[in-house]
Order: sequence, then structure tokens, then C-alpha cells
Amino acid sequence: MENNSIISGDKPTVMVTNDDGIEGPGLLALVQVLVSTRRYNVLVCAPDTEQSAVSHCITWRHPIAAKQVHIDGATAYAVSGSPADCASLGISKTLFPSVPDLVISGINMGSNCGYHVVYSGTVAGAREAFLNGVPAISVSYDWVGAKSSINDFTLSAEACLPIINGVLAELRNKTYPQNCFLNIDLPANIANHKGYKLTKQGKSLIKMGWRQVTSDKAGGKMLSTMVMETDSTASTEINTSATSAEHLLFTREIRSGPVDEDDSDHRSLQEGYITVTPLGALSNVDIDCHAYLKEWLPNVAERLSASAL
Repeated sequence: MENNSIISGDKPTVMVTNDDGIEGPGLLALVQVLVSTRRYNVLVCAPDTEQSAVSHCITWRHPIAAKQVHIDGATAYAVSGSPADCASLGISKTLFPSVPDLVISGINMGSNCGYHVVYSGTVAGAREAFLNGVPAISVSYDWVGAKSSINDFTLSAEACLPIINGVLAELRNKTYPQNCFLNIDLPANIANHKGYKLTKQGKSLIKMGWRQVTSDKAGGKMLSTMVMETDSTASTEINTSATSAEHLLFTREIRSGPVDEDDSDHRSLQEGYITVTPLGALSNVDIDCHAYLKEWLPNVAERLSASAL
């Protein structure tokens, strides 16, 4: 897909989506900053409810609804679908009259590094645009409870402007690479960040398990920041009236924190850098696994033939 507005010199069109929902503070801060520059046409196509950690799921079996909502300076729709649904609909020329020049998914409340990009609805929103040939960026802020504030989203959005402008400039010159999208993570202390750092996706992962509970209020709620909210007023909303005595209830719990690697996205983020990580859509295995299986697979067939005799 290609939008000719940026090539012709017109004001570029940027579409924003997310997984925290259209009322998420990160999305609203990002849109406000984009609009305030007066350099972009700003579109919003985002879920009407929180869709954190839904990964790249799509709606297939029933229609989705889109309702126009008011966000100053932008044309915005709240959609009853996943982040991938929103990205797909927003770039389809079905909801909006043209394809955006750039899709930005975020700003997420919580980082998305390492293996967490697999679970992330924020990253999936950008990936869906990328899969359909539209340049995309996913943006996440490393929210820390009791330390971070809503204003940090505004600072994060402002810190992303040089990257956004740089990408659009490369697109205008037709020199931007087409085989990746960018995943940006901003540190908790965004006001004193150490600058931009190109990183690679690491293998950091918060280990989670399950434990049985007796009610929907036991154990608290897992937030989009991958931490547990233990306040009972924020508990998960399970319809226990439809849960009979034969049903067992389970809730997720965190077992251990992420393990950092040298020069990975998560470690650099914790060191205070704004990490910029190019991502693709292929799930390539480590080369040593491929080499091992290249030797292993023919032997499997030989053993099967021998055992059949």
C-alpha cells in the first residue's frame, strides 16, 4: 500500500492505534502531541475497550462496530475489535478515504521487550500494518507504579517526534527499508533518558504461573504492565453467577522477573535508553537448532522405515 500524500509534499497522514483502548492515557497523549505540531493529519482507529496482551488475534466470525468519537484535532473511531483489527480496518480505505503514511501503535502503559512482543497487542497493531505494506512503529513506556505519572506519556510522545519525523522523511525520499517495523520502548525516567539506542530483541520474559482461587476477587488483576494489582477494587470482573460449583477458578501470578542479556532491548531500557528495535514478522529459529534438525530429520525417516519391517 502507498499513500501518495507524503510523496507529493502534502501534510503526511499518521494513524494511531493501541491496545489499552481509545481512552488510554498513552494514546491520548500521543495524539495531542502529534496534533500540536500541526505537521500531520492525525487519524485514530483504536479498540473501544482494553485489549492488552491479546497478541495478534483478529475477529473473523462476526462483524466489528466502529463509532466515531471526539478527540481534539483528530478523526477518531472506537472499534469493537483487537489492535490488529483496528490497524487492518484503519489502513483498508474502508473506514478512512486513504491509506495513512505511517501507523503508530501506542503509547502502551508498560514496556514491550524480549519475548513480550509475542503477547503484546501494541506490537501486533504495528505488525498488522507492516504485514499490509504500511510503515509502522509500536511505542511503549516503561510505567512503574507509584513513580510514573500521566505526564510521562506526554514526555514520551515528545521524545518520539524525532524518530517519527525521521521515518517520514525517509519515506518521502523513498529510502526507508520495507522489510521491518520499529518497536520503541521508553524508560521509566523519561525526563532524564540517555538518548536513543538501536537494540535487538532479547529473550527477557516474566515467568508466570497459575493458582486456584475461590472467587473472582482473589489474587487481584494482572495489569497491562505485566504486574499484579492486588487492590480488590481493581479485581478482575468474572461473572461468577454463571460459574457453577463444578467450575474451577484460576488466576495468573508472577513467579519471577525477566532475565537480561547483554546489549538486549530490555537491558538497555533499564539502563535509561530509549530503545529502537527493528522487528519483522518471520519467526526464524537459532541457526544451531536448524543445523541440528537438518541432521536429525533424515534419521527419523530411516528409523521409521526400519521399524516398519
